[in-house]
Amino acid sequence: MAAERSTADILDAAVHVREAARSATSGETGVDTVLAALSEVMEYDHASLTRWDPLRRRHTTLAGSYPQEATAYIETRLHDDPVFSVLRSPARGGLWMKDVPRQLLAASPGFQEVLRPLGIEDGVAQCLFTADGGYVGMLNVSTRRSRRTPDPARAVVTLLTEALAATVAPRAVPPAERAAAEPAVEARRPGGLSPRELQVLSELTTGRTNREIAGRLYITPRTVGTHIEHILAKLDVPNRAAAAARAAAWGIEPSR
Repeated sequence: MAAERSTADILDAAVHVREAARSATSGETGVDTVLAALSEVMEYDHASLTRWDPLRRRHTTLAGSYPQEATAYIETRLHDDPVFSVLRSPARGGLWMKDVPRQLLAASPGFQEVLRPLGIEDGVAQCLFTADGGYVGMLNVSTRRSRRTPDPARAVVTLLTEALAATVAPRAVPPAERAAAEPAVEARRPGGLSPRELQVLSELTTGRTNREIAGRLYITPRTVGTHIEHILAKLDVPNRAAAAARAAAWGIEPSR
């Protein structure tokens, strides 16, 4: 009976997380309320929700309780950590520290330089994706002592990713409102390309494949292909080589 009650409590806490995420998404409350609700699902010493900024190629912390050094690592270096390449598959659930191979932890600057000195022994990192596979940010949760996280809690963290992704994703602005607010910016975009299309176009100048571009922008290869189709149509060019030449002529270069 105790096990059933524990599972029921976890599921009830998951509902609270979804409600907090819905309120944060609508702007009624802050993102910190989501992390507070998540503490009812699983105990933690530190946690953060971050948003991925594709233009600056870094994460921005929306809410978190990590020390400054750990926060800085998550924001500016985590996406280059060997562990991140394992995390960022849209098909994968959260990566729990106890499940990470020792060799990977040994090669991870984040664990060796940041988490280990903090005494972190357990936790989970979860990449967050939109419905179309676009990477929008991360959930990081850490504990300073090893705890047995109940299986229902592990499952709940995975099931909550859609709500958490909506929480960290930039607010969608209606086209009419965006046009009214940024007419000059829209007019300056070469070829009438969207910001994401400009990113993909800049990557074409390097000769990268769709899969390589997807890896750099944290989207799926299929999404890259769709963007390229739109780019070719908007620029009225026959192929990606011609699009890359146009980008070079405009002085568009990929971010480093």
